[in-house]
Amino acid sequence: MARFHPLKVTEVRKTIRDAVVVSLEPANDTDFDFIQGQYLTFKQEIEGTEIRRSYSICAGKDDGILQVGIKKVDGGAFSTWANVNLAPGMVLDAMPPMGKFYTDIDPNQPKNYLGFAGGSGITPVLSIIKTTLAREPDSRFTLVYANRGVNTIMFREELEDLKNNHMGRLNVIHILESDAQDIELFKGRVDEAKCAALFANWIDIKSVDTAFICGPEPMMLGIAVALKDHGLSEEQIKFELFASSQPGRLPQRKTQAVETTKPAEAVVIIDGTGRTVDMSKDQTVLEAALAGGLDAPFACKAGVCSTCKCKVIEGEVEMVTNHALEDYEVEQGFVLSCQSFALTQKVIVDYDQH
Repeated sequence: MARFHPLKVTEVRKTIRDAVVVSLEPANDTDFDFIQGQYLTFKQEIEGTEIRRSYSICAGKDDGILQVGIKKVDGGAFSTWANVNLAPGMVLDAMPPMGKFYTDIDPNQPKNYLGFAGGSGITPVLSIIKTTLAREPDSRFTLVYANRGVNTIMFREELEDLKNNHMGRLNVIHILESDAQDIELFKGRVDEAKCAALFANWIDIKSVDTAFICGPEPMMLGIAVALKDHGLSEEQIKFELFASSQPGRLPQRKTQAVETTKPAEAVVIIDGTGRTVDMSKDQTVLEAALAGGLDAPFACKAGVCSTCKCKVIEGEVEMVTNHALEDYEVEQGFVLSCQSFALTQKVIVDYDQH
């Protein structure tokens, strides 16, 4: 099971006014050998409360460095702390890289990629672009990048450098909500209608092999519909959903756990050891594990990341939200423990299986 490791902060650099790029030096390089598009989960005590947040790696595989982008969010405890307080020499605790927002690299297979990013959603997409252009010499990448205005464009210089270093292979289309643009199509929000217009005039959607989408959920859902309407399959569309776009509260449960006077019982397997904890009908598997003093992994608690993934060995649970697991994983019995309620008197879950 993934554990936290100390990472030394070697550099903190502003990319826009309210976002920083943080360079990190892992204690063990092999534990942090990331795949382009993955993220790191950090924990930090802020004002007496432990906060866990996940941030995407923005470095490419060949950059020789581990970097994440952290944009300050209104009311965001960790992002505000990082933008204000983080400095070289400090140490952050982080889990090894996780996430499935990528496709395998094949240097012998030319491909045509399409990326959509909104705001700080550019962070994992930038990692993917850098790695793809470097390791697939005949592949091309088109990026549609949505922002409020020019001054909110993260990694603007990096994108320009990539275009210059890989002439003709990277096309960047900036869509701005507020700032004036010479072309009307490049103004406003990226929705289904905007995508349809882009596909009709600027992007050869029929040539796209894989599309990556990262940004606020409403934007992502509209883009996904447009991509499917224009011929892309589910398998060709990769999502990375923002944890910050989730409501935080669990949605209304569709069914109720078995009603008994006795609490349900959960056997939680972590690092090869099983511990039994009580679980009320209103507790998730993760909440019960944490209440029982177990060091169960978690990050967003919103069904967005897969940090709390575990496998149901016995019993039945209801997973009310899932933005992270693939259908085949669910069929194999994997669940997000932060979103799973017991439907039987006893459940056994294993965090060690992947």
